[in-house]
Amino acid sequence: MVSAVFHSPPAALPADTPAAAPARIAASHNEARKEADARPLPAQRAPRDWAALSRAFWMAVLPPLCGLGLLIGVWAVVSTTTGKSIPGPLETWAQALEIFSNPFYRNGPNDQGVGWNVLMSLERVAVGFGLAAIVGIPAGFVIGRFNFLSRMFNPLISLLRPVSPLAWLPIGLLVFKGANPAAIWTIFICSIWPMIINTAVGVQRVPQDYMNVARVLNLSEWKIATKILFPAVLPYMLTGVRLAVGTAWLVIVAAEMLTGGVGIGFWVWDEWNNLNVKNIIIAIFVIGIVGLALEFALIKLATAFTFEEVKA
Repeated sequence: MVSAVFHSPPAALPADTPAAAPARIAASHNEARKEADARPLPAQRAPRDWAALSRAFWMAVLPPLCGLGLLIGVWAVVSTTTGKSIPGPLETWAQALEIFSNPFYRNGPNDQGVGWNVLMSLERVAVGFGLAAIVGIPAGFVIGRFNFLSRMFNPLISLLRPVSPLAWLPIGLLVFKGANPAAIWTIFICSIWPMIINTAVGVQRVPQDYMNVARVLNLSEWKIATKILFPAVLPYMLTGVRLAVGTAWLVIVAAEMLTGGVGIGFWVWDEWNNLNVKNIIIAIFVIGIVGLALEFALIKLATAFTFEEVKA
């Protein structure tokens, strides 16, 4: 008689026994391997396309250099054909090195370096433009916010805006009895229109849904202006500021030619009276460079506060 022998399965070892340690280690290794397999691989850094970078660099640098070379070439041809009545590029460059070697000298009230003249012109522009911003930006908000005021002031703005800024200079001389405040008045009157118009247009283009929400929440006019209108109108307002500064810098040169004193416009006129054409050409480049710097700074400022819609 054959007896069957039954073997019972081995009992599980406690987890804290030394015999269970190899199994526990193997299980942890398996879990770590699974986690490593499930973890996404790090993205490989795309190799730099040096040809594309070089092409982009030259496309950014080469066209301006070609434009500058064309200007210098035309300038040299004109200087040669006019019998040197207009100084050439090399003569003007040598004169510029001499002028900018000491741009802040003082030899009396009417004999100062080009640096002091530029700073005085910038000071007049800053004062006149600042006063125009203090008046023009709030006026633009009010005109754009209320339809009655918009209909009231639009004909006046359309009538006065096309007037040449220099036509206001005699009025400034008559009222203020001085050349410096008259020049500041001229800057003020020519800078105020772009800020009023752009700010008012920005207020009028605020979505009506925003105003409906403000009406439902029963917000005050101050809350509407600061919390709703100002953030939405800021890009338009900065565009008006940029246009106003460009116009102010154009006008100050002509105003200083007529009023005299210290300033880049007066410096140009004084050099013309001395028949120093090289300094006049240098002043033209200085005016252009300063205007370009102002434009670039305000474009960067406007870009920082311009919010573009995210496309899905």
